[in-house]
Amino acid sequence: MSDHEAEYVRGLPEALPEGERILWQGVPGWAPLARTAFHVRGLSLYFAVLMLLRAVTVLWSGGSVAQAAVAMLWLLPLAGAAIALLYVVAWLTARATVYTITNKRVVMRIGVVLEITLNFPFRVIESAGLRTFADGTGDIPLVLSGEDKVAYVHLWPHARPWRAARPEPMLRSVPEAVRVAELLARALAAYSGVPARPFADASNLNASNDAHEPAAEASPFATAAR
Repeated sequence: MSDHEAEYVRGLPEALPEGERILWQGVPGWAPLARTAFHVRGLSLYFAVLMLLRAVTVLWSGGSVAQAAVAMLWLLPLAGAAIALLYVVAWLTARATVYTITNKRVVMRIGVVLEITLNFPFRVIESAGLRTFADGTGDIPLVLSGEDKVAYVHLWPHARPWRAARPEPMLRSVPEAVRVAELLARALAAYSGVPARPFADASNLNASNDAHEPAAEASPFATAAR
């Protein structure tokens, strides 16, 4: 992990060593990131329920429909400001992020305020997973082998949810996620000499993202890189 002030190559703190080449680079989609990492839909639902309860309370107390409507409308500016703030944070996060896959490692340049670069050589990546959504974007979590790990606070929101004890770095809201996952699987297999396992059951990725987002496909893959 390193922090830096300049980039020699986009998304990388220094020029690639001889023999290493970039296979793919990309950034998260800011709108999908707002939905899956910052839970904009959940917040919207929360305010909708809050407004409904406020209206019911006014009506239950003997107020008129007009009074109930006014009571609901008082919450609209607060709801709009909160949701807009999350969208702005998601946009800033996506703008500050560059994911890179080379033939030897995965690199994550992240950080809105303090920019850092996280390097994950293939030798420390035990397996990877994939969770895709209806818009074609997806999340690709990386399981690190042995004692190799990065603090959850350094990774978030680029981390698989509910894995605080053993954090899993995650490429969030990646466009064309299936193609990127297949590319990563082939690169890991070429590096290790172990064939990539086929797409399989998605049960071990059920906690990856918010369940209210309909998934077009949810398939994990795993490729040992030992």
